[in-house]
Amino acid sequence: MPDVDAAIRPFRIEIPEQDLTELHERLRRTRWAQELPGLGWDYGVPVDYLKDLVAYWCDGYDWRGWEARINSYPQFITTIDGQDVHFLHVRSAEPDAIPVILTHGWPGSVVDFLDIIGPLTSPREHGDATSPAFDLVLASLPGFGFSGPTRQPGWDAGRIAGAWAQLMRRLGYHRYGAGGNDAGSLVSVELARGYPEPLIGVHVTQIWSMPRGDEGELDGLSEADQAALDIRNWFRENLGAYDELHSQQPQTLAHALADSPVGLLAWYSQIYRDEVDRDLILTDVTMAWLTETVSSSLRLYYENRHVPQPVEPTRVPLGLAQFSDDFTSMHRFAERDHRNIVSWNCYDRPGHFAAHQSPDLLVADIRGFFGGLV
Repeated sequence: MPDVDAAIRPFRIEIPEQDLTELHERLRRTRWAQELPGLGWDYGVPVDYLKDLVAYWCDGYDWRGWEARINSYPQFITTIDGQDVHFLHVRSAEPDAIPVILTHGWPGSVVDFLDIIGPLTSPREHGDATSPAFDLVLASLPGFGFSGPTRQPGWDAGRIAGAWAQLMRRLGYHRYGAGGNDAGSLVSVELARGYPEPLIGVHVTQIWSMPRGDEGELDGLSEADQAALDIRNWFRENLGAYDELHSQQPQTLAHALADSPVGLLAWYSQIYRDEVDRDLILTDVTMAWLTETVSSSLRLYYENRHVPQPVEPTRVPLGLAQFSDDFTSMHRFAERDHRNIVSWNCYDRPGHFAAHQSPDLLVADIRGFFGGLV
C-alpha cells in the first residue's frame, strides 16, 4: 500500500466567511488598555498606533484579496514526522532552474516572500535574461499558519531541518539550496549541519552566532564586531522580552493572544513597528488568528532553548545578506561556527523583513550567491 502520509496533497486557502465575521465582531468589541499620555513607544506599543491599525483591519484591509494572491501560487500539504507541512511550490519555466527552499521566521509566514517569487522564478520576465532562475519551495514552519498547530513537543530548528530534507527528497530534488530569515536562518543552517550532502549552499539574512561565555572570547573584537555586539545587547535589554517569554513560558502568554486579536496584533507590532506596510502586518496576524496557531508558533522559541546547542561547525557554502536596522552578525563568532562563508554583503537599506522591504537587493544577493556555486 502507498504511504498515505507521504502523499503531496493540493491545498487552497478557503477561510469560511463566518470566521471573518467573528474576527470583526471581536475587533469592534475591543476594550483598550489604559496608558500614560505622551510616552510614545517607551512603554511598548501605543494605543493610538493600535487603534489606527484596527480601524483599517475592520474597514480597509482585504483578507480575500490576500487569500486570492496566495492561492494564485501552487500550494500543497504533506505529512512529515506526524506533522502537516504546508508549502508553496513555484517552479520556473527555465530548464536549469536551481531548487531552493526558503523559510520564514516569527512573526511571519510564507507571505513574507511573495514579492520575490516572480523575480527569482522568472528572471527574464523581470528584465534580467542572464541571472539564474529558481524553483522555489516556500515552507510554512511547523506550528505556523497552515502547517499548524503542532500536536507534539520537540519541533526545534534541527527537527524542522530534518523535515525540510525529507520534503525536498519527496519533491524529487537531490541537489538544492536553502535560505531564510529570522528562525528561517536557524533552520537553514541546521540543514547545512545535519543534512549537508544535497546542499548547494545556504543563504541567510542573519548568522545567529553568539558569544558562549568562554574566557577571553571578547578580547580584541574588531570595531565592527563590537558594534554588532552592542546592538545585540541593546536589543536584548530593551526589546528582547518576547524572546525570553516565548522561551520560558509560551503557554501563559498564549492564553491572552489566542483570545484577543488586538492583543495578538500588539504582540506582533513590537517587532514589526513601522518596518513594513500595514497590509503585510495584518496578513500575517490574520493568518495566525484564523489558523489558531498562536500557541504553537510561540513554542518554537521554547523548543530551540531546550535542546543542546550545536557546536559542530558547518562546512556547506554559506552566504549572508545583512540589512540595516536588523540584528547584526559578528564575524568572529560566525567564522567559529561556519567554516565555509563565501559571501558576506551588508546593505544600507532595511531591514529584518528584507524580502518585503528590500526585495530587489535580496533577489540580487540570492542570485549572485547561488549563481556562483553552480
